Amino acid sequence: MAICLPPGLFAICWWPAVAENQPTTKNRVNKELSNFAARLLPLLRDTARQARPAQDGEFNQLALELFALQFKHNAAYQKICAARDRTPGTIEHWTQIPAVPVAAFKELELTCLAPSERTAVFHSSGTTEQKPSRHFHSAESLAVYETSLWSWFAQNVLPDLRFTIYDLRSENQSAIGSRQSAIFLTPPPSRAPHSSLVHMFEIARQKMGGASIPASRTEFLGRIASDGSWTLDFDAVLAALEDDLKLKTQNSKLILGTAFSFVHLLDYLAERNLRFQLPPGSRVMETGGYKNRSRSMPKVELHALITERLGVPIENVVCEYGMSELSSQAYDVSLGGAGCLQPAEERRGGDTAPYLRRHFHFPPWARVRIISPENGREVADGETGLIRVYDLANVFSVMAVQTEDLGIRREDGFELIGRARMAELRGCSLMSA
Repeated sequence: MAICLPPGLFAICWWPAVAENQPTTKNRVNKELSNFAARLLPLLRDTARQARPAQDGEFNQLALELFALQFKHNAAYQKICAARDRTPGTIEHWTQIPAVPVAAFKELELTCLAPSERTAVFHSSGTTEQKPSRHFHSAESLAVYETSLWSWFAQNVLPDLRFTIYDLRSENQSAIGSRQSAIFLTPPPSRAPHSSLVHMFEIARQKMGGASIPASRTEFLGRIASDGSWTLDFDAVLAALEDDLKLKTQNSKLILGTAFSFVHLLDYLAERNLRFQLPPGSRVMETGGYKNRSRSMPKVELHALITERLGVPIENVVCEYGMSELSSQAYDVSLGGAGCLQPAEERRGGDTAPYLRRHFHFPPWARVRIISPENGREVADGETGLIRVYDLANVFSVMAVQTEDLGIRREDGFELIGRARMAELRGCSLMSA
C-alpha cells in the first residue's frame, strides 16, 4: 500500500537552519539532563520488567518531564513546538508531544548538546547525493543509547543463549572451539564511524565477547566498495560459516546484517550451488531495506532463502527496526514463536510456504503510534499509517520522531510495510563511507 504524504506534513523541514543552541547556563543544562538520564538508566537495565510494558502513568510522567527539558534546552525543537502552539504548559499527555519529522534532522541541529559536548554523530543512510540526518551524541548520551540497545537486543536476539565472537584470525582456534560465534555482515566501526547500526553491532560484539576477546582479534566481514556502498568479503564469510561444521561438537552461530547484505550472500551461494546446515540454535538478525543496493524481495521470500541456503529455521530469523534518529530499536516477536505461523488458508495466492506474522515491538521505555497522514490521528487496529516513535532514550535530542515508514497497527505493536511514497530513499542498507 502506498500513501502520498500531504505537502504540509514535512513543511517544517524547509525552515532555515536555526542558530546553534548555546545556553548561557551550560552547567545547569548538563545537570538537568544528566539527572534525568541517571534516573532513566535503571529502567533500561531492569530486564525483569521488560516482559511487560512500563505502566502508562510512569511513561507519561517521564515523557512530559523530558519534553519540558528538551523544549527548554533544544532551541530548534522549541521553535518547532512554538510554531505548533505546543508547550509544556499546554499538553497533558505524551501523545500530545510534537513529533519532529526525520527530514528535519537534515536541516536543523536538533540537539541539547553544545558543540563542545558532541563526541559522535550518527548519519542517516542514503545515496551519496542526499544530505544525511544528524543525531549528535556525547559520552553521556552514548551511554544511554548503548544501555538501551543492549538490553533490548539481548532479550530479543539472544534469549537463553550466550554468544561469543567469531575470531577469524585467532592463532589458537581450539581456545574458541567450544564457544558460539557471531558473524557481522557490515564494515567495521573504523570504516563506518557514523553508522548507528555498525555502532550497535560493535556494542553487541563487546558485550557478547567480553573482555576475554580483544577487539583487535575480531573483524566484521563487510567492506566499503569504491562507490561508498557496502559489500562483503565472501571468502571470509564462507570461512566463518565453515569453521567447525566438520567437528563432532558444533557451535551455534549468530549472523547479523542488512537485508541487502543477505541478498548478496544468498545470491553468491546460489551461483555456486552452496548450502549450509548451520548447527541447532543458530540465528539470523536482519534489518533495513534494499534501496537500490540489491534486488528487492518480500520478507517471506528472503527468510525462506535464508532457511534454504543457511539451514536456519524460519522461526530463528528475527527482524530489527531502527534508525539513526532514535536510541531504541524494535524487534519482531516471532523468534522461537512457531505458534505465530500463519495458516495457508489465511493467506493470499495459495502460498503454502512457512510464514510468520511479524509484529514489531519497541522496549517499555518507548511507544509507537501509527498516524494517518490525512488527518494526523492515530489509526485503528489493523489500519495503515505512518510510524511515529516516542523514545525516552533520546534524552539529549528529541524524544518524539515522525518517520517516513508505513506500518499497520497491531495492538501495541506494528507490522512494517515499507517506505511511504514520495519519501526519500534511506535505510540502513544504504550507508556510505
